[in-house]
Amino acid sequence: MKTDNKCLTGQRLNTAIALASVLGNVLVVLVVCVNRALRDTTFCFIVSLAVADIAVGVLVIPLAIIISQGFNTQFYTCLFLSCLLLIITQSSILSLLAIAIDRYLRVKIPTRYSTIVTQRRAYVAVCLCWILSFLTGLVPMIGWNNHNAQKNLSISTEIICEFTTVIRMDYMVYFNFFGWVVAPLSIMIALYAEIFRAIRLQLNRRAEATNDGVRYYRKELKLAKSLALVVFLFAMCWLPIHIMNCITFFCTQCQVPKYALYVGIFMSHVNSALNPMVYAFRIKRFRITLIQITRRCMLCKPTEQSDVFW
Repeated sequence: MKTDNKCLTGQRLNTAIALASVLGNVLVVLVVCVNRALRDTTFCFIVSLAVADIAVGVLVIPLAIIISQGFNTQFYTCLFLSCLLLIITQSSILSLLAIAIDRYLRVKIPTRYSTIVTQRRAYVAVCLCWILSFLTGLVPMIGWNNHNAQKNLSISTEIICEFTTVIRMDYMVYFNFFGWVVAPLSIMIALYAEIFRAIRLQLNRRAEATNDGVRYYRKELKLAKSLALVVFLFAMCWLPIHIMNCITFFCTQCQVPKYALYVGIFMSHVNSALNPMVYAFRIKRFRITLIQITRRCMLCKPTEQSDVFW
């Protein structure tokens, strides 16, 4: 009975996170569509990240709840559902990497940025992020899976669908974690470190001047801090479950407690609901547009037309 109550509580928490993720990230997309000042290349990548987080609420969390029930299905059906989780996760981290590269170029080559990073190229970059996410996430479908480990398993044979039953742990550790989580995160850390260094250097050079250059770099510093916080939260929410996968893979005698595994999975779900709060609290133009939408839709009050700047 206690176990059933814990499972029910976990399902309710995951459902609440799914609703918060979908609602919050739909608002992110809506804010960018409403406010023309936010329709730049950076927010193009932010919308891509929001779409991935919406997919977490609509697909990943419901699938995680269903899989946790241990339902019976064919091996490749279970494998495909598990690959969907990998695709969406990969799209998130590639969107974060695209945002970091975009901000780096904006700081390092401000005069040439608008001619190099056009809206069309940003759309192409977003498409490439999602294509690459599908390619890397579907790798288990072409052979890197646990099908051979299932003895006397035919195509029509049903199994209890669990993530670790169909996905090989060496794929999760070497390919997914080291190749497509650690490597992009390391690049992002290096990029943001260089962004902050370059901005501080420019602000120190212009300390005695009061011109548009100072205003520009202060604006860039504020936005860079907000986006770096998004990366930090992503790492804090996703690293625990990957570290537990590494422990399971490299230390065969070690036993990761089930509650720790559930907490790690839950934290990865929570991440999808955090980003809208970061934007709302730290990006002024986003916050004001969000307030205007809330007043118009929920309180039936007309919005005041005004240009918003940092």
